[in-house]
Formats: sequence, structure tokens, C-alpha cells
Amino acid sequence: MVTNIHPARMNFLAPHHQQAISIRPSFSLWDFMTSTPVSDIVVGAPSLAPLLGLVEKDMERVNATIIERMQSDVPLIPKLAGHLVAAGGKRMRPMMSIAGAMMATATPDERGPAILLATAVEFIHSATLLHDDVIDESNLRRGRDTANALWGNDAAVLVGDFLFARAFELMVEADNISVLGRLAAASAKITEGEVRQMTITGNPDTPVDDYLDVIAGKTAVLFAAAAGAGAEVSGGSPDKVAAMYDYGLQLGMAFQIMDDALDYSADAATMGKNAGDDFADQKITLPTIIAWQDGDDDERAFWQRTLGEARFAKDDLATAQAMLAKHDAIDRSILRASGFAEAACVAVAPFADDPATADLAAALCDAARFAAMRTS
Repeated sequence: MVTNIHPARMNFLAPHHQQAISIRPSFSLWDFMTSTPVSDIVVGAPSLAPLLGLVEKDMERVNATIIERMQSDVPLIPKLAGHLVAAGGKRMRPMMSIAGAMMATATPDERGPAILLATAVEFIHSATLLHDDVIDESNLRRGRDTANALWGNDAAVLVGDFLFARAFELMVEADNISVLGRLAAASAKITEGEVRQMTITGNPDTPVDDYLDVIAGKTAVLFAAAAGAGAEVSGGSPDKVAAMYDYGLQLGMAFQIMDDALDYSADAATMGKNAGDDFADQKITLPTIIAWQDGDDDERAFWQRTLGEARFAKDDLATAQAMLAKHDAIDRSILRASGFAEAACVAVAPFADDPATADLAAALCDAARFAAMRTS
């Protein structure tokens, strides 16, 4: 049983809502996390399967719409975009829009606008991936060569711009000005989050709160906006819209923390990208912040030379991984992700007693826990 609960300290203002929604778990597991092995708090194996089963038919419609709307008279555009789309991915962001619509109890026939929004969300996400790979000079994404590696930076950036434009066309077609504003604001915050990440790059002494602020913007806000928009465009009550927004925000935080932990703990075949990319790119993530904070002078000098000054030597990645292991930085990061996952479960808990939404609430909780315990 998890005890010793602490209130959130950082807030993130949700679009179209006056109240601030916490990007920290409403009950923090931090004290518990620092001393408890992951295996001691994991019960069963969380899975996306229940949520996938519920959204399957709608996601088939989303995938068909993705293929239809990425077409262009310029052959390179669907070819390059299709390369990224065909690489797969979990499609968790568009699933949030569909889940939000289902939480609003919209029937399949009434979920047409949510299908458009889910497609828009996937295009926004794909556009940011194309741009990120150019910025990071990445050559591997989801186990395949990146678009910029195959077609060059100029083509990747321009096709990313095309997908952004298509996304806004789809949002307009959904015919809900409030939802359009919600997703437009999220798109701006994604860029702000990426810029904030640039400002902490190379600063191994970055505070945890600054890191959380970065990932809230660059990752979590799109999960949140997708879930809230799906509920809102489908006629959900303000309480359901706010709950789904909060759920998406907490899940997105868990997802990104786990992604950052995997960069040091999984191999390229498992992750679908090069292991240690974040280290080579001097990105500041929760595992390295923990290791810096707990490290001695020699360890901090190592992080300053590598992450701070980009002066890398042979076997530095292995040394970094050994230091992270010494301070249990990966397990502690996973446990922080688990705290956000549990907060996501709390957000949808009020709907677990309603027969119309009980299965969905349970599946969403399982999906959040999966996000915090995934291996790829």
C-alpha cells in the first residue's frame, strides 16, 4: 500500500479552464519511490490491450483518414509522410481523442468529429517527430531510417509543415471553435516545450522542476489536449472534459519520463532508436538529474565534461550507465513515472462506477500504468 502522500507543487494551466491542473501527481509517491524497488509496487503486467480493444473500430477509421489526408499532388509528400506513418508506433495520442469521445458516451455515428481530431493529433505528433529528427540529427526512428536521413533535412521539415497544415484543416472541419483553440494552444506549447528543452541542454545541474516543465510542454500537453478535445467535441460535460484533460496530462508525463529512462536502459533493437542518443545530444533528463544531484565531485565533473561540454571519450556511455545504476536513477525515474500514472488513474476514477464508462475507465488506468512500465 502506498502511503505518505504529498500535494503537487507545479501547476499547468489548462486551456479553456480557469483552474490550474497539476502536472505532478495529486498524490506524490516521491518519498516512497526513493527507497522502494520497482518490483515491490508492480502488480500484474499493465497492458494497452483493454484500451486497444475498446477503440479498435474507431482507430481503423482514424488510420484510414490518416492515409486519405496525407495524400498530395506532390509525390514526395505522401512518400515521405507515409514512411513515418508506416513505421507504426502505439498511436496513443489519437487514441486519447477517441477515448475522450467514448467517455462522453458518443455513439460510433456521433464520433465523426473525434475521428477528424484524432487524425489531426497524429499529424501534429508526426510533424514534431520530423522536425525533432532534423534538430537532433537522428538517423533512426522506430527501428527505421529517419526521413531526414533518407530524403534530407529540407524535405523532412517541409513535409512536417504540410502535416501541421493538414492538421489544422481537420480541426476546422470538426467545426468546434473551442476545440480548435484547445489544439492550437497545445501546438504552440509543444514548440515552447522544445525551446525550453534547448535552454536546459548542456546544463546537468538543471532542477527537476525545470525538467518537468519541459516535458509537460513538449509531450504531455498533446496527450492532454487530445483527450480533452475528444470529450468536448463529442458533447461531454465540463467535468468529463476536465477529467480527460487531466488524465492525458498525467499519462503524458509518465510516458515521457519512461521514454527518457529507456534511452539509458534499453538497446536500439528494443527502442527503435539508437541507445544513448539523449546522452550524445547532451539532453538533460530525469535519470541524469538524479545522478547529478546524488553524485560526488568526480561524478559531477564527468557529467559536466560530457553533458555540459560535449567532450566525449570512448566508453563514456557505459560510464554514464554505471553511474545511473549506482544511484538507482533508472528505477527512481520509473517510480516517478508510476506516480504520474496513478494520478491519471485518479482522474478517471469517478467514472468507474458508471456502467456506461466503467470498462473504459479501467482500460485507461491500465494504459497509464503501461505507459510508466513499457519497455519500448
